[in-house]
Amino acid sequence: MKGEKEKPQGKDKPREKEKPQSHSHMVEAGTLAGEIVGAVIGSAAGPVGAVAGMVIGGVTGDLAGHILDDDAKRKAEHDEELDKAIGVTGGNLGEAKPGSPPARVGAPSGASSGVSTPSGTPAEGPMQDIDDDG
Repeated sequence: MKGEKEKPQGKDKPREKEKPQSHSHMVEAGTLAGEIVGAVIGSAAGPVGAVAGMVIGGVTGDLAGHILDDDAKRKAEHDEELDKAIGVTGGNLGEAKPGSPPARVGAPSGASSGVSTPSGTPAEGPMQDIDDDG
């Protein structure tokens, strides 16, 4: 309606990322590369071999391009699922899940703030003093 304004999206509302329209050129590149390689290899048998090599290479390249394109789509879908799971696209990044217990103290840990020191020897071994002559 004319008089209504769109409400701005606040921190409490999850962000929805628009899905970009992507077009992979793997199929076209595979077909072209297959035709070129087929023509070069087939040219050893003359003009007929070059034409046959282009056809066979084009079909093989097209198949390889489809496989690469499908793999790229599958990886993109997997990345999208991971982004949604950690809150990059479907929530607030780093926000606790709704069923998580509340924090007991609203402060960072002592070790991360530099107040306390870890006990025991670090995994990489004790610190060496290079000035020590012993």
